[in-house]
Amino acid sequence: MVMTRGPLARITGLTAALGTVLVTAAGCGSGGFTGIQDLPLPGGADVGDHPYRVTAQFANVLNLVPQAAVKVNDVAVGRVTRISLPRQGWTADVMMLVNGDVRLPANAVAQLEQSSLLGEKYVQLAAPASGTSAGRLAEGAVIPMSRTNRNPEVEEVLGALSLLLNGGGIGQLRTITVELNNALSGNEPQVRSMLSRVDTLVSNLDTHKKDITDALDGLNRLSATLNAHERQIDTALDDLSPGLTVLEQQRGALVTMLRSLNTLSDVAVDTIDKSKEDMVADLKALAPILRRLADAGQTLPQSLQVLLTYPFTDAVLDAVKGDYLNVYLSVTATPGTVVIPPLISGGPAPAGARQRRAALPLPPIGGGTTPSAGTPSSAPPSSGSSPPTSPSPSSPGGTSSPDRSPRPGGGD
Repeated sequence: MVMTRGPLARITGLTAALGTVLVTAAGCGSGGFTGIQDLPLPGGADVGDHPYRVTAQFANVLNLVPQAAVKVNDVAVGRVTRISLPRQGWTADVMMLVNGDVRLPANAVAQLEQSSLLGEKYVQLAAPASGTSAGRLAEGAVIPMSRTNRNPEVEEVLGALSLLLNGGGIGQLRTITVELNNALSGNEPQVRSMLSRVDTLVSNLDTHKKDITDALDGLNRLSATLNAHERQIDTALDDLSPGLTVLEQQRGALVTMLRSLNTLSDVAVDTIDKSKEDMVADLKALAPILRRLADAGQTLPQSLQVLLTYPFTDAVLDAVKGDYLNVYLSVTATPGTVVIPPLISGGPAPAGARQRRAALPLPPIGGGTTPSAGTPSSAPPSSGSSPPTSPSPSSPGGTSSPDRSPRPGGGD
């Protein structure tokens, strides 16, 4: 048997559904029901028994609506409860209710995305893409606008594409392709060689990337140093201007000098070319002299040192006492030598004797025999001189005492 529903049954069902809606609306109205958007969507995310509230600040929420989904890794974990504009503010505050079992870092980011090309908007929560996650997102946390973003809208993409196709350079791509084909046609070997060289260049750059980085760091330090001494550089450049002015005024003289120097160099080259053989011969002749000088070693400098102190060398300086000079002589007499005046042994001579000088023997006038060695002269002593004294005996090969007679200048 087939049962059919009559008009009465349809009216009864519609009345029951309307009554259910009214009862539900009345119950919600007592709790602050403001519209259909306050009703939870069927099949929405389960927020659990202990959800927590999070607020995200967006520069533009587009057409995001309350009760929109809140997802983590594309899994619904909460919903949007309210979207408001703060007083004296230009950012949208999106308040979300998130399941308490979902753990997110305190520096989480919020992204406004779209489920499909024409789908609904939802809020995607995630850990930061770069950096280290820190802390935990808790009740009442606020995600600032620096950590929120949105995907481009379909209208924006289509508008940019329309601008590219209509007012962009698409029409010029054909011209570029044709000209590029004409340039490469018939030059395949050269193009292949160029690509090989470019590959070698890129490989070398990749091998020396550390050196390039160090060079850039050094250039950065140099720039910082120059920036620190900017005032000194400005002063140097200002002071350089008068010098450049003088050089500009003397430009004619400088050009003349350079031309004269060029002429002098030509003459010098010509002179050296003509006298090359003579110069080589002179250098070869000079080689033995230089070799002898090198063989002399330290002897030559020492000789020059003594030459500069002639006649009083360094060895004489110990004998010079003030304004007089002591002379110490060691004389070896042959047998039969007579010392005049005779040496007085046994102590210094008397004062009167020291002031007298013995007369030297004179040859006889008119011929005669010369007194033999050791015989006193028969000539009378000169007036005021002391009588001759007997010579002091001296042994053959003996050494006389040093002469200590007074010297001019008052010294002994």
